[in-house]
Amino acid sequence: MTTRVLVTGGAGFVGSHYVRALLGPDGPGDVAVTVLDALTYAGNPANLDPVRGHPGFRFAHGDIRDAEVVGRVVAGHDQVVHFAAESHVDRSILGATEFVTTNVLGTQHLLEAALRGGVATFVHISTDEVYGSRADGSSRETDPVRPNSPYAASKASSDLLALSYHRTHGLDVRVTRCSNNFGHHHFPEKVIPLFITNLLDGRSVPLYGDGLNVRDWLHIDDHVRGLELVRAGGRPGEIYNIGGGTELTNEELTRRLLAACGAGWDRVEYVEDRKGHDRRYSMDWSKIRDELGYRPRVDFDTALAGTVAWYRDNRRWWEPLKARAAL
Repeated sequence: MTTRVLVTGGAGFVGSHYVRALLGPDGPGDVAVTVLDALTYAGNPANLDPVRGHPGFRFAHGDIRDAEVVGRVVAGHDQVVHFAAESHVDRSILGATEFVTTNVLGTQHLLEAALRGGVATFVHISTDEVYGSRADGSSRETDPVRPNSPYAASKASSDLLALSYHRTHGLDVRVTRCSNNFGHHHFPEKVIPLFITNLLDGRSVPLYGDGLNVRDWLHIDDHVRGLELVRAGGRPGEIYNIGGGTELTNEELTRRLLAACGAGWDRVEYVEDRKGHDRRYSMDWSKIRDELGYRPRVDFDTALAGTVAWYRDNRRWWEPLKARAAL
């Protein structure tokens, strides 16, 4: 029996990887996928070209902030995997309205439509940023959320809203929180693709503050595997952290990117630190390991070299995006 899965934000970086994995030769084989995407600046229809001819694929152009559109598209689906979100911290600092309306109100529209439409499972994709900064140790799923940026606050709000639909209405909601993703097809406003494409163009790269902020890096293939484990076998009402196991300061990350691109430290420009810049994110992902068998498989340095090679070979994909976004 075919499971009908609605993927919101499926033309974006993580969502499109997930859709290609579901409908690819190594996918479960028993799913049909509808992508709902507003095709904002970070959504790229070309990301879905590899599956566009698949008999189980359908695309719906629409904004999750439109309750009528959401209700119409959600109807008839068995599951929802919800990626659609505004996700760039710097943009949220400049203006938070889009983040609140998309990440909170849009999620509420989806939850309400899922409840009314009899959706069996709702997987809500979130971020480690909801836990806030940690001087030591690692955040567990039972820890309180302490977001510090407008982006993180909007995601924490949507997490709580999603979980409330499980506790109040019995909707099977499963929340995932991931660390920083990287890989090919990543919109070039985020640090790794921004630095790679700048270096490939002979430009400098902007390093915030003292460069000692710490992030855990998760390759997109590992993230997608973790998400599929949660969709297929996660427990209702539970949160699952998905980590990559590679914690680096931004300075260490920059040195590795410079080496991978054959550039020197003279290409680094220290810039004023981001407002409210969280010092360190770190998550304990033992729960998804112990319950669902997740472990990151991708070697960071090998994957970073492969990511650099992809951007070097695919200028036609990213150059128009950078030009349009004035990056």
